[in-house]
Amino acid sequence: MFNQQLTTFVTVTDCGSFTKAAEILFITPTAVMKQINALESHLNLQLIERSKHGIRLTPAGDAIYKDAKFLFDYSKRSIENARRMMEHEDKTFRVGTSMLNPAKPFMDLWYRVNQDFQDYKLRLVTFEDNHEGILSEIMQLGIKFDFLVAVCDSRQWLSKCGMLPLGNYKKMIAVSQEHRLAKKSMITIEDLYGETLMMVKEGDSPANDLIRNDLRKNHPAIRIEDTPNFYDISVFNRCIETGNVLLTIECWQDIHPALISIPVDWDYCIPYGLLYTKEPSADVLRFVDAVRHILNVVG
Repeated sequence: MFNQQLTTFVTVTDCGSFTKAAEILFITPTAVMKQINALESHLNLQLIERSKHGIRLTPAGDAIYKDAKFLFDYSKRSIENARRMMEHEDKTFRVGTSMLNPAKPFMDLWYRVNQDFQDYKLRLVTFEDNHEGILSEIMQLGIKFDFLVAVCDSRQWLSKCGMLPLGNYKKMIAVSQEHRLAKKSMITIEDLYGETLMMVKEGDSPANDLIRNDLRKNHPAIRIEDTPNFYDISVFNRCIETGNVLLTIECWQDIHPALISIPVDWDYCIPYGLLYTKEPSADVLRFVDAVRHILNVVG
């Protein structure tokens, strides 16, 4: 925050030597002397008397030195105060929210642990569910938002973020309101014979691959159509347009008003959890630990 020549002058005075000051400032003794000469020329004052015995401040130099030390100390305190104020203002957790990954599950967690974070505020940050751009959004954890609660067993997602498991959502089937299965309250796998089941392509989701392998081996009468690795609204729209059946989850039952979600007589589910950056701040880690503690105590 200060003229480098003034900093050099104070360092020389504290060290009592151009050479020692040069070592501290990581410059040559000649450069130190040039800066002192330039400062004296700028002020039109002699600040230091040089002799073979060392250096000595002139009365003018002594006055400048004392005032400079005061200014340096004052500046240091000012910066520390500014940082404390910034830290206080930054006590905000940013929570990502989208149509497929709403913030409500996070809020349910927040109300269980917020007594330990009374100085913190929440800010919701919206993002778009786009199967082509969702990975770039996940990489914004720690930058654009601090947390996201989402369905997640994607290898690609988990390579880019940390995750605290919170539970599982049941796998369901979604169909249009005109579909032959729409009025059923529960369906069996056999009900899907002759249907085309839309589900994420193979290789990224262990939970979905398990279902696919079961259907492929034991229920070949069910055709499978690959969707992108990550759902967005276009996937739900295609389900309606084609009359196909869509593999979905219980928390997405109200995503599209023209679709009906139906439970299936099976035990398949998929994990969801609290997502955060792989290099979390101390505050983020403290929140994650608080949630982990609550889950251990309650569950």
